[in-house]
Amino acid sequence: MASDPLVINSRLTLAGWELTEQFVLAGGPGGQNVNKVSTAVQLFFNLMGSPSLPERIKENAAKLAGRRLSKDGVLLIEANRFRSQERNREDARERLKELLLEAAKPPPPPRKKTRPTKGSVERRLKEKSGRSEVKKMRSRPAGSE
Repeated sequence: MASDPLVINSRLTLAGWELTEQFVLAGGPGGQNVNKVSTAVQLFFNLMGSPSLPERIKENAAKLAGRRLSKDGVLLIEANRFRSQERNREDARERLKELLLEAAKPPPPPRKKTRPTKGSVERRLKEKSGRSEVKKMRSRPAGSE
């Protein structure tokens, strides 16, 4: 199944040879089966060395991956949510797909600088002077000493 290509979207597809799977023993529920069968999946993907991805997506994915990315640029996704090897394999591939889709999103539009409206400036200054008056009224009168 790792040899099957992973379709990310209409323009991005990862070749099967870019993905490497390793099966390990998983903890958690499952009775004796958990001690005998390697159901957890470790999916390795050489993110920085992949010819299938543009540089922008590689950089964004590296930021999103965080500690899952090794110093060599290899992404490790561990899946052990399910009791069966097949479902864990699908889960790992799906999580890789979600990460790459998130990385492929276009950057947000740049922020436009705006100025406060004249009315909002006047309201803010009026509020400030009102607070000033309240605080002045709390002090002692000037000629009382």
